[in-house]
Amino acid sequence: MNYLRNPEIKIEIMLHLVITTLCTLGMFLLCGIYGAVGAIAICFFYCFINIILNCIRYHRTEIMSRQIDQILHGEEVALIQDCKEGDLAILATQINKMVRRLKEQSDQLVSDKTFMADYMADISHQIKTPLTSIRLILSFLQEENLEMERRLKLTQEVSQLVRRIEWLVYALLRMSKLDTGTITLKKEQINVAALWNQAYETLAIPLELRRIDFQSQIEETVSMIGDLSWMAEAMGNILKNCMEHTPMGGTITVTASENLLYTLIRIEDTGTGITEEDLPHIFERFYRGKNSDAQSVGIGLALSHRIISEHNGTIQAGNKKNGTGAYFEMRFYKAVV
Repeated sequence: MNYLRNPEIKIEIMLHLVITTLCTLGMFLLCGIYGAVGAIAICFFYCFINIILNCIRYHRTEIMSRQIDQILHGEEVALIQDCKEGDLAILATQINKMVRRLKEQSDQLVSDKTFMADYMADISHQIKTPLTSIRLILSFLQEENLEMERRLKLTQEVSQLVRRIEWLVYALLRMSKLDTGTITLKKEQINVAALWNQAYETLAIPLELRRIDFQSQIEETVSMIGDLSWMAEAMGNILKNCMEHTPMGGTITVTASENLLYTLIRIEDTGTGITEEDLPHIFERFYRGKNSDAQSVGIGLALSHRIISEHNGTIQAGNKKNGTGAYFEMRFYKAVV
């Protein structure tokens, strides 16, 4: 039998024989031949039962060993437990937990690898497009008889494309820091009115050029917990999106309120709104809606969504009921939900 090849079994059998011999001699000296026969019978019966139990235990261990080997070779196998108590059942349960955990990690690694491949492909595409345009424009600029007006226009286009690449690289670096957890967001008391004043300042000139009226209807008492610089960037990206979809002479309004559970921030515009096809995807990276600006790369709202999530917040977008624009509603909870 295979289990007899186990050194531990051999040592155990030898010990049983020694103990049986000693017990037999002892009983022979004390009780004579009948005592010796009884001792031999009892010892051999005990040894037989012990060997049977060991055989069952090692058989179950052998099955577990084969199953673990199958798992290591990528097969879907659940370790046998038989719903029994005992050391082997406990061991099988713990190994099952470890296997499930390792499988989850393996699946996550595969998912991360796929995501990274898609992510790099998207980045490559987003950078390649403006670079191709820049190369084309540079070839035009090399023409000797190019008119000055045309040259200036082409130069402006190159500047816009360079700024687009700079913004893309900046946003991707910021997002990668959030994804990898290499930064620690501050947890400070933020005055929401001051937050929006800071977000507005970065877009004050473009808003004025478009003659868009920005209205901040936020009381000074409304506050939240977070990192001011990151939150200003998130709010600025949302404000920029609203600005790009609001016609000249339109209005963008920001309101905020606070209760015991969360701080609510809502921004509305009088623009074209969001199409039903775009609504489920507007916070996805590199997604550009049907009404997106030509210079949009589809990452501003994704970055804002990521920042808001890191601040224990949620964001949703939709169209106003009267059909005169879109809204973004954010809730920043004061406890983990």
